[in-house]
Amino acid sequence: MQNPSIKYILKLSIPIFFANLAIPMVGIIDTGLMGNLGNLSYLSATSVAANLFSMIFWSFGFLRMGTVGLVSQAYGKEDYTEIFNIVVRNLVFVLLISLILILLQSYIFNLSVGIFNLSDTTKQFYQDYFQIRIYSAPGELTLYIITGLFVGLQKTKISSLAVGLFSILNIILSIILVSKFNLNIKGVAYGTLFSALLISTTFLGYTFWYLNKMSKIYININKLIDLNKLKNIFNINLNIFIRTILLTFSFFWFTYLGSQIGEDYIAANAILINLVFLSAFILDAYAFSTEGMVGYSLGKKDINLFKKIVKNSFILSTFTGLIISIIYFFINKYVITLMSDIESIRNLSSSYVVWLILMPFISSFCYQFDGIFIGASQTKELRNAMIFSVFSYLLISLYLTKIMGNTGIWISLCLFMVLRALSLFYYLDKIYLRFGTIK
Repeated sequence: MQNPSIKYILKLSIPIFFANLAIPMVGIIDTGLMGNLGNLSYLSATSVAANLFSMIFWSFGFLRMGTVGLVSQAYGKEDYTEIFNIVVRNLVFVLLISLILILLQSYIFNLSVGIFNLSDTTKQFYQDYFQIRIYSAPGELTLYIITGLFVGLQKTKISSLAVGLFSILNIILSIILVSKFNLNIKGVAYGTLFSALLISTTFLGYTFWYLNKMSKIYININKLIDLNKLKNIFNINLNIFIRTILLTFSFFWFTYLGSQIGEDYIAANAILINLVFLSAFILDAYAFSTEGMVGYSLGKKDINLFKKIVKNSFILSTFTGLIISIIYFFINKYVITLMSDIESIRNLSSSYVVWLILMPFISSFCYQFDGIFIGASQTKELRNAMIFSVFSYLLISLYLTKIMGNTGIWISLCLFMVLRALSLFYYLDKIYLRFGTIK
């Protein structure tokens, strides 16, 4: 029987917390490296490119979330052959997706350039980054499967180690390639490419060794290359796919709005949004650990266990969000100074820092709701809530940006987080009905 206490949830979350902490640090370090080269175009190009690839790769987040659900169910049945087949089938998806992205890279690049209003210099730096980073797709998407597998097997230390090492190696390589070899924006792109390929290859080898240790695995071609099951994997995760595309688009839209005001605003917002991402990844540790517990409570049909999980996970998440907001209140000036040596960008970022301070607490609610609904496999509700929230966000942001400029962009983003939480709360009864009751 799982213990839904705050202590137990915290125990599950700690390894995920440290791994998640390392992920946005890559963006923060890259921003700091580019922001201290004395040329605004480096920072602007990195911001746009990083947002584009986040949108592309995060859109396939179903590879992680879908793997968690399928693996955990097979693990409960002790069907180790199916666990192996799930991994291999998802690797087929990774190869197909990566091949499509690489083949369509010129089209993707030209489309993105047409969206953003970039100077010729910034456009060239952006192209330098893009043409390198696109080849990290196989490695980065493979890591989604590896983390999903080990979370599903309740081995969060292994999944967290893979993510953590990828991020740390990425940071180290980027610093070396930029500061020692003077590769500038190409250095941060190569840092991501090399670290993704190295860590994904290493842990993929470990994955097959681990599965073989659990139970002697054998390849059954008929079961492995089962078109119905391959199709089923995609169908199960279609709602998650749509939801994730919309979510990543919302942050892409945030950068786009800034580009319409000016490149200075892209750079200033990039510093703040990376710190927002840092808080999001920290708070997501609670959402990730809650996913498995919520699924367990539904399997047991234990309504009291579910209520305790929801209550205690929200206490942890909102309290942590408040603590992060307080920390940002005291250290924001120091962090902004570290991330850019351009005085005008420092001043511009500082003028909007109030939204950075408010964001962790405001957004903690929607992050935790995400974990609850993913764990309950209520993906239709996740999709619908995100459609409503993003559509509302687009309308609100267009209006507020027009009358308030960059302040309107930040207010809109805060309202987007609130709408995500409220729309999921509206659907919460759907989960309670599966226990045969209403809250």
